Amino acid sequence: MSGKPSVLFVCVHNAGRSQMAAGWLRHLAGDTVEVRSAGSAPAETVNPAAVQAMREVGIDITDQTPKILEYATAHSSDVIVTMGCGDTCPVFPGKRYEDWKLDDPAGKGVDAVRPIRDEIRTRVEQLLTELNPVA
Repeated sequence: MSGKPSVLFVCVHNAGRSQMAAGWLRHLAGDTVEVRSAGSAPAETVNPAAVQAMREVGIDITDQTPKILEYATAHSSDVIVTMGCGDTCPVFPGKRYEDWKLDDPAGKGVDAVRPIRDEIRTRVEQLLTELNPVA
């Protein structure tokens, strides 16, 4: 990686886990990392329980919209993180791939989403220390 690293979070619907991960990384990294998220079958809107759970920790993801995973986006990302949802990404040499096994927040209330949100924060913090070891 040279310059600012880019991270792509991928989940099938791009409505819950990947949106929360992107929200955490934007919040914690500021402008030191380019943050992206997408899915193979994006939903119409971001999961309302995910929005509420993130709002509780001061992060607003209401301006986000689920996006389709595009070849060019994956190709131009340094790190690709799937959310344990079985979504597949194209494999490119030199990319870092991670699969975070996380519960699916779809159809769950905010009480069930909070632990998922908190686990994502822990993983994003670890990723950030690996991307910016001197930060």
